[in-house]
Amino acid sequence: MDPTKPSKVQMPDSQALGAAAQVIERGGTVAVPTETVYGLAARADDDAAVASIYRAKGRPDFNPLIVHIPDVTAAEGLALFDERAKTLAQAFWPGALTMVLPRREDAGLAAAVSAGLPTVALRCPAHPVIQALLKTCGLPLAAPSANRSGGVSPTSAAHVSASLGDRVDLILDGGETEQGIESTIIGLRNDGTWAMLRPGPITEAQITAVLGKDRAAVSSTRIEAPGQLASHYAPGKPVRLNAASAHDEEFMIGFGAVDGDVSLSAAGDLAEAAARLYACLHLGAGAPHARIAIAPVPDEGIGVAINDRLKRAAA
Repeated sequence: MDPTKPSKVQMPDSQALGAAAQVIERGGTVAVPTETVYGLAARADDDAAVASIYRAKGRPDFNPLIVHIPDVTAAEGLALFDERAKTLAQAFWPGALTMVLPRREDAGLAAAVSAGLPTVALRCPAHPVIQALLKTCGLPLAAPSANRSGGVSPTSAAHVSASLGDRVDLILDGGETEQGIESTIIGLRNDGTWAMLRPGPITEAQITAVLGKDRAAVSSTRIEAPGQLASHYAPGKPVRLNAASAHDEEFMIGFGAVDGDVSLSAAGDLAEAAARLYACLHLGAGAPHARIAIAPVPDEGIGVAINDRLKRAAA
């Protein structure tokens, strides 16, 4: 272990994974990388363990948590899988897709993960570190983003440490995350329709190619999935969107031809912008400027997910 790092930050070797599994088993919290952002994991079958996530994040108890599982077999033990769910899993799991499905009565999950809803949000992540942790501990893991509730999501172990500090028991350092924004969340309705509850790395077009166009409307008031609060991903200072240049006292986050103090992607690459989004917001939050300005991002493809996060950060 690097002696310059805090002792609770460890590289994810077999020894650290074993220690992390022990923390999980006794009801503690472990920050772990996924391919999207770092998650704050605790065992999803224990009320007290899930409560520790809420305490660490200061997260509202009406906001559900995503339960991470290693494979489809484990998921089918927790939720009712119809043919649509199986088709989505075959297409996108392991990966950055979360499905909100009817929760099995015998799922054995803590009630808090569903926040009083009859559904559960499930994801089979692709990142090797969280997969190793899932297999080492043998438990489903509730794992929202590893940051204070409403704040900027973490894409590195340093972000986790800065946001949560002593509120997390152990941090597994898997480096920078690859995709940089949270998973796409899809709700499958009993009437055969589906709803995009949160845009993410897997686009609406990709989902439509698998499920068809029977898309349902999303309630503007009902919280069904993580990340639906109007104000979320906030850097702690005012944010101005679609800025062509910076005003006085603004930290400028550029994109494409619009320069800034930092850039989401100088090349105008949306995938790079998604990967760098939260890192740039963290830099803006830590800068001496009173406000943040952000260049326009095309509202297409993964840009829809980026703009969703930016609108909530500015709310």
